[in-house]
Amino acid sequence: MTELPADLPGWRTKLAALAAAHAGKDGAHDANHLDRVWRNAQALLPQHPEADPLVVLAACYLHDLVNLPKNDPDRAQASRRSAQLARHQLAWMGFPPERLDAVAHAIEAHSFSAAIPADSIEARIVQDADRLDALGAVGLARMFYIAGMMGSALAHPGDPLARDRPLDDGSYSLDHIAVKLATLPGKMQTEGGRKLGQERLAYLESFRAAFAAEWLGQPPA
Repeated sequence: MTELPADLPGWRTKLAALAAAHAGKDGAHDANHLDRVWRNAQALLPQHPEADPLVVLAACYLHDLVNLPKNDPDRAQASRRSAQLARHQLAWMGFPPERLDAVAHAIEAHSFSAAIPADSIEARIVQDADRLDALGAVGLARMFYIAGMMGSALAHPGDPLARDRPLDDGSYSLDHIAVKLATLPGKMQTEGGRKLGQERLAYLESFRAAFAAEWLGQPPA
């Protein structure tokens, strides 16, 4: 790992300010989301001393510089556009030039929809850190927030667990747990990410069962 600048907290302040300058009004991808992704990454970094924390820090705070809605036809291009913008802004800020490629790759590869392989340990950490924020209690709140923005119903009126129908998370928010979120722990790139992901998924699955019982007026399992 290359030598780090002494002022890592100083870079965090600068990067958070840069992200804030490009932020929209999406409460699921706001400054708090970026802080949580960085905290998730910090939980994973000690297991990977070969990783460059400055690269991880920059990618965590700048991965959503271009944030397109989930239903935007160009959604899969958002991470590439974020990487391009981040590279330009970081160069202007005097960020170490030898780290720009690594930051750009970590930003590009974080996106689920872009499907870009994470070829560095920094990219794998950032990808896991971002996906961890889609799980657990906060991930659940973000799921319903985004579904509300897109006009989805909470759940199917008579079959919330999709026992006798195809899953459809475009129409029913609760379906998103089974369609996508349940797959995330198995796709984590780090051992720490998989462990934390499974713990947070257990909460979502417990909620899904309790929600369905209450939705249908049944006693809890």
